[in-house]
Amino acid sequence: MAHGDRDSSRRRFRRLWAAYAVSTFGTWVAFDAFPLIAILVLHAGPGAVAALAAVGLAAGAVAALPLGPWIEFRSKRGVMVAMDLVRFCALMSVPAAYALGRLTFGQLVAVSVLVSTADIAFKAASGACLKGLVAPGDLLAASARLESTAWTATAVGPPLGGAAIGVLGPMTTVVANGVSFLLSAAGVRSIGGDEAIPARPADARRMRAGDLLAGWRVILGHPALRSLFLNTVLVNGLILASAPLLAVLMLGRLGFAPWEYGLAFGAPCVGGLVGSRLAGRCVARFGRDRVLRAAGTLRACWPLGLAFVPAGPAGLALVLVLQFGLVTCVGVFNPVFAAYRLEQTPADRVARTLSAWSVTSGLTVAGLTAIWGLLATVAGPRAAIAAAGVLLLATPLLLPRRHVFADDRRAAPVPVT
Repeated sequence: MAHGDRDSSRRRFRRLWAAYAVSTFGTWVAFDAFPLIAILVLHAGPGAVAALAAVGLAAGAVAALPLGPWIEFRSKRGVMVAMDLVRFCALMSVPAAYALGRLTFGQLVAVSVLVSTADIAFKAASGACLKGLVAPGDLLAASARLESTAWTATAVGPPLGGAAIGVLGPMTTVVANGVSFLLSAAGVRSIGGDEAIPARPADARRMRAGDLLAGWRVILGHPALRSLFLNTVLVNGLILASAPLLAVLMLGRLGFAPWEYGLAFGAPCVGGLVGSRLAGRCVARFGRDRVLRAAGTLRACWPLGLAFVPAGPAGLALVLVLQFGLVTCVGVFNPVFAAYRLEQTPADRVARTLSAWSVTSGLTVAGLTAIWGLLATVAGPRAAIAAAGVLLLATPLLLPRRHVFADDRRAAPVPVT
């Protein structure tokens, strides 16, 4: 790539990154906004609140299934802008209905499904956009920058959102999140430059049933991607399924204050920022496959300890240490994994592959969350958290072995500046 082309690519990436940063901060500022609205405004019970999360995630994943093939042969930036506008309109309907006194639980569920669907479509399009926007040698650095932004937003957003809700009411963060998507659409629109759009084969002008499965065929036909797929879907599902149970344990039986719970999960996000900054250096020194196996193994070792959290300052300190270790390992693993996945996915299969990955992940999280909720009801939250932790210890067996990686050693990536 010529020097001028590289400079242009970096400028366009910075605009993509800025759009991502705005919408990510908006999303985390509005973290748990819908459950809070369901509880504080609609006076919903715990079963309804749990259903709101699970149904929105699962139905959104199913609804997003045909979007992968639809996205593949269209302008990825156009799809991203459209999905941002869909999320803006859907979210803004909530405060509008509230102002008119017509907000219902059904509307919250419908908006949750719509936003979840648009999220999956946006992620699929943005991954394909990123691969076409930056040079192959820049993918790891670009992924690390996005990862560090996500962890920064995770650490800063929820406390700001909680403060805003306390002062201005529960609709405040929904409005902020909606506006962030509008700003993201403007940022993506400003990227400019040409965009390569894969041409649909002449004999496949209409979507066929096989198009829906193309993403899974790419994943399952590639030994390393198949292993990473099974590993990441299961790890994410078990971690997210046990998270509500830890909240019940800490805020209920152990008597932690809400601010202590927020601190326990906000402060360790600094580890994600540190890990994402170290990812490129680790790959340059140790090789991509070693980093994936080491970070992937270490991230599975921390959650089991959460089943033994005691009350009081010692318990808070233990959660902080365990979460910091987990998040740091995830911060190293995720950008290396994301860059490798984009490198190994054919350019005309990226949207379908990322969509298939997200759909499977969403359905797995929803299913495991429901199962672990039942397990906690029968055996208690500690036992359920421990069961998830024990299963997580086995997940490194699903990571790719050294021999399945081609090109074990790669040159150090050129930083994206």
